[in-house]
This record gives sequence, structure tokens and C-alpha cells, in this order.
Amino acid sequence: MKKSSIYDCSVIELPVNHREKGNLTVVENSLDIPFDVRRVYYLYDVPSGESRGGHAHKELRQLIVAASGSFDVVLYDGKVKRTITLNRPFCGLVVVSGIWRELDDFSSGSVCLVLASHEYNERDYIREYQEFLEWKNI
Repeated sequence: MKKSSIYDCSVIELPVNHREKGNLTVVENSLDIPFDVRRVYYLYDVPSGESRGGHAHKELRQLIVAASGSFDVVLYDGKVKRTITLNRPFCGLVVVSGIWRELDDFSSGSVCLVLASHEYNERDYIREYQEFLEWKNI
């Protein structure tokens, strides 16, 4: 069982270096985010009305950023549900382990960038909602 709650998740502002020819944001391991990045992936061309995610992780932590466009991240800890709208490329949502997450309402052309604390491991996933509730002892 994981004692984490949605209140352990937070939106953080990432450093922005303003330039004449555009802005630059750099994310450094354990400096700008509370973990070292072991994997990076991004979601794009998500069809209108579709959702992504729909799972939890036992150990993995993530920083989720709307690199372009916007989308909602619905967080659920088994007791409380919270929806965070991401729409600025210099803000990211830190999602701790033990939280059910769903990504919804992608705007046209949106890009969801995810920095993950672990490499892919199928055993870390909880893909069934009922299994998640049992794992949380709810």
C-alpha cells in the first residue's frame, strides 16, 4: 500500500531563460525537479475526446509538462480527486507514486512531455482501477 495523496503532487514553475529569439527552459536532475530523470517520452496527436493514462505507478514519479497546447491531468489517491490544467511550457506537474492519473481534454496540436524517474517496467504499473483501490487499502 502507498500512503501518498494528491496533496503530495504539485505544480512547479521551471526556470525560464528569456532570449530575444525565444525562451529556453532547462530541467536538471534533482535541482529543478525532485528526482533524477531516467526516461523521457511525449504524447502528441491525441484525437479529440480521447484520454491517456488511466493507471498508477507503484514507484515511478513523473514531471508532466504541456510543451505545447493544453490538457487536463486528473489525479486520484483513492479518496480525493483533483484536476490540474497544464497549459504553460514552463510549468510542470510533479506526480508522485501511488496516484491514479488520467490525461484528458487535449487541445489541438498539444504535446505532453513526461520526465520519469525510472525506466519502463511493466511490473510498476497498476492498470486496473479496482486493483489500485485494493493496493491503496480502500
